[in-house]
This record gives sequence, C-alpha cells and structure tokens, in this order.
Amino acid sequence: MGKDEETKTGEEASQQINNNNNTPQQPFDLNDYTIIKEGEAEILMHKKNQVFYNKAQVNNRDMSIAVLRTFISKREEEYEAFLSKKMNKASKTSETHVSNGSSNGECETSKEIHKDEPCTNGDQPQKPLVGKVQGELKPPRVLEALSASGLRALRYAREVEGIGQVVALDNDKASVEACRRNIKFNGSVASEKVESNLVDARVYMLTHPKEFDVVDLDPYGSPSMFLDSAVQSIADGGLLMCTATDMAVLCGSNGEVCYSKYGSYPLRGKYCHEMALRIVLACIESHANRYKRYIVPVLSVQMDFYVRVFVRVYTSASAMKNTPLKLSYVYQCVGCDSFHLQPIGRTVSKNTSVRYLPGFGPVVPQECSDCGKKYNMGGPIWSDPIHDQDWVSSILANVKAMKNRYPAFDKISAVLTTISEELPDVPLFLSLHNLCGTLKCTSPSAVIFRSAVINAGYRISGTHVNPLGLKSDAPMDVIWDIMRCWVKNHPVKEQSSDQSGSVILAKEPVLQANFARAVASLSKAQSKKVARFLPNPERHWGPKLRAGRTITSKHVSLLGADAVNGVLNNNEEEAEEPQVKRQKTDDPTSIS
Repeated sequence: MGKDEETKTGEEASQQINNNNNTPQQPFDLNDYTIIKEGEAEILMHKKNQVFYNKAQVNNRDMSIAVLRTFISKREEEYEAFLSKKMNKASKTSETHVSNGSSNGECETSKEIHKDEPCTNGDQPQKPLVGKVQGELKPPRVLEALSASGLRALRYAREVEGIGQVVALDNDKASVEACRRNIKFNGSVASEKVESNLVDARVYMLTHPKEFDVVDLDPYGSPSMFLDSAVQSIADGGLLMCTATDMAVLCGSNGEVCYSKYGSYPLRGKYCHEMALRIVLACIESHANRYKRYIVPVLSVQMDFYVRVFVRVYTSASAMKNTPLKLSYVYQCVGCDSFHLQPIGRTVSKNTSVRYLPGFGPVVPQECSDCGKKYNMGGPIWSDPIHDQDWVSSILANVKAMKNRYPAFDKISAVLTTISEELPDVPLFLSLHNLCGTLKCTSPSAVIFRSAVINAGYRISGTHVNPLGLKSDAPMDVIWDIMRCWVKNHPVKEQSSDQSGSVILAKEPVLQANFARAVASLSKAQSKKVARFLPNPERHWGPKLRAGRTITSKHVSLLGADAVNGVLNNNEEEAEEPQVKRQKTDDPTSIS
C-alpha cells in the first residue's frame, strides 16, 4: 500500500467500499468515521466508540503476527520431517519384504506391511511406498474469537504469507457490521480470506472441535470463560494465542476473584506480573487436561497493561500425566523477599516403569529461616519454562529480517531480545531494590550483584517483565549472604531488633562474596547497548474505554484531555444542530 491510501478522503473510501461490495448494505455517512491504518490493513472507525479499538494493542498484534509467521514455518518443517520419517519407514519395510520373499517369486506376507499395500517379487524394482504418507499440507485456518473491528484478522490475512481462512467472530451486531465493512474496505484479498460471523465464540468453538490450527483470544478483560471451548477447537499441534488484561486480579489485588476465574491464588510480590503469566498458563493446562490434552508454551510476554501467552496444544493421555510436575505452589515470606516453590508432584522410576506420586513437603518451616516471619502461600502456578528459546530466536530473527513490516518493531524487538537472554528454567525473580529496601542499605549496581552471584557459582539473568528484576538459580540463603557481605563493606544505621533486616544482618554470612567483576555480568544486549526497555511512544498509552460506553470528562486519565474534549465538543455540536433546523423552520420569513 502506498501513501495515497493512508489519507483517503470520505469520497475515495466510499467509492472503494462500493467497488468491493456486491451485496446491499445500509447507507452510512463516512464523515462519522476515521480511517485508521496499521501495517497493511485499514479500518473505518466510528467516532462514537461504537466498536472497540486500542492503538496501544499494535504491540500485541505485531507480536502475534511474528509468532504466527514462525508457527507456519515450524509447521512446514515438522510436516517435512514427518514425511521423511514415513518415507524411511516405508523404505525399510519394503526392503524387509523383499528379503523375506520366496525363491519362486511368490510373495510372503510380512507383519510389518499393511495388508492393502501392493506386493512385488524380488526380480521387479520396488516402488516407494509413499501413497499413504504423501499429501499436501493445507494452509492453517485461523479463528479470531473476539474480533471487534476485525483489524487483527485483516492484518493476519494481508500480512502473513501462507495463511488460510481467517474466521472472525463477535456476538455484538455493531462489531460484526463494522468487521464486514472493513473486510470489503480492504479489497479482494481480505474478502477471499476473512469471514465474519455474528455468534457466541464459546458456542462456535464447541461446535467446531479440532478444526482450527490457530485460535486467537484477545478479550476485554479475562479470557477464563473462553478457555474450555478454545482448547477443544484447536487441531493437534495447533497454536493458542491468549491475552489477559485483568491485571489487577492476576497480580493480587483481588485474590479471591483470581482463584474463582483461574484456579490459582496470586501473591503481591515484585514478580507478580510474571506470576500472572504462570497463572494463565496453569489455567490453560487445567482446561486442556480435561480432554486428555496438554500445552507447550513457546512464548509468554508481559507488555504494557496485559499478559499474552502463545502455547501449542497436543493430545496425549500419557504425556498429560506430567502436568503435576509442571505446577508448583509458592511460599512468599511476609517480612523479606524470600520465596520458595513447592512442586505438586514427583516421579519415581524403576526399570522401565514410572510412578507418579505427590510432591514432598513442606519445603519451608512455619517461620522464615532468614527473618523469622510467616509465609503467605499462593498458586498453583506453571513452574516449567514459559518460553521455547528456539522459537524465541526464530521469532526475533524473523522480526529483524522484516523490520519495515512491523509498525511496533522497536518495542517487540526489545522485548524479544530481553526474553532471549532470560534463564528459561528459573521461575519468578528477585528485585535488587527490594532486597536493599529490606536491609535499608545502599544498593549495589546490578553488575556488581550479578558478578557476586556468578563468582559464587550460580547463574543470573535479567527478565523482560521488570528492568530491575533478576532471575537466579542461587538459593535465598546465598542471596542474603551476598547482601550481608555487601552491608559489611557499606554499613547501615542500627535498626529495631524486630525488623526483618536486623534479623537477617544479625547472622554471619556462610558464603564470603566475591564482588570482582565477572565476564558474564553483562548480557550481550547490555554489552552492545541494545535498548531493552522502551518508554511509551505517547501519553495515555494504555487500556481504553469499553466499546459502547459514553465518553465523559471522567475518562481524561484513559484517553487524554484532547481526545475527551474533542468528543464532548462534537456531541454538543450534534445536539445544537436539530435546534437550529427547528428555528429555521419556525421562522415566518423563511422561504419554503
């Protein structure tokens, strides 16, 4: 698309819809609409907030397109590997069949060969037995369960090569009308690939089991009510992309609500946003397990005001038994920053058999061994890796190679770069500032603290969730020993003896920390000074008002003063117009 399409006039837009529209549609005034362009898609957005649209979600949509491109590529690679494996198996079976053939040319039946396969004697050349494994891989079908304006579905159809049909659903009539209008507005490619339906997404997904290779859930709020039907509608090995924007619930402000929606109790630690990701993953796994299915996370992201997870869904009754090994409860000390994970299950192997047993516990005493305070318990959460580093590398390489096709390139490349350097097998993280806040001491630089952990023989990395967060496999007693050694060199004022910091500092360190700078204390991105945490591109970059609600002065914090005043002034002008017309009609001097 060229620049001419970015600033279409109302007449040009109207003409384009008429050219693409073969069916009658209710007339509408294009002066009431704004043309919004994102990527290669354009939509008509009504000025009265009739259909939900949030500009900030460009990060979400760009990340989804990047993952979808990688999924299509991986899917093709897996299919080629499957065909190759089948071909090799068929070839070996054929050779076995020939070697077992009788000397008089008659064919003996081999137990490894299907009864319907052709039998040839040893004198004739063997044809490859590929009839049962050959077949064309169909383009992936995509379901966008909550489409609103249809912008996401249109971008998938227009920007992702190799994609098949995109089905956009919504149970709001105005949204479906807007979506269909935008499909026609985007030309023949969109009209051929995208279809919009007025239907409850839950009912539609339940009545179309295992029919979609990709299911996208991006609701306004919690996705919990859609998960049960979503995991049933995905084909084996398919991709589920799920967003949750109810961060207050997931991060512990309403723990009881979180438990009722997701089946996990959140804790209000510095790691609460990562815990939110892990709660959503545990919830999806729970729904999948009810149908002998399980999930494999490929990417899990916390950005802006929401969390977004990308998981593949598989069917296997035996693999499903490993779920308790992937879930843990979290014990968080109320006095200091110590936290510990309690796995739900464990396995015992004997010869070739594996027994699944409850996990050993408790992993902590009644009182914290560091400061003597009690523990809060949360979870269960997903404690297995939340990213597949091979996928992350592929996604990041794709994003860099197609830089010009991602409107939010800077943001998503920064997030992916940080994720690529995370420790994949370390759940949750510590905050260096919180550690120092507990001890009321000056904070060492991140490089010095990282060096001390590395010199002690442990691993440490940053996290994409928090620029001050640090992931490490070092146990909490080692972390506190490092901080005790730091305080010895940087003394603090005397505190009350009942303070958590005083109790921690009263103990002598077992480990003598080495603060000499380690080679790996800076990540590759930090060494190259690659931007990893970017500021918002503009003010009021966050959640927006739900579609259909009247915009008033109280929404200034969400939309900004200029946007609110513009809408209010427009409403006042519309209210005055009928009065002016009535005055002209009642004027006796007017000409009829």
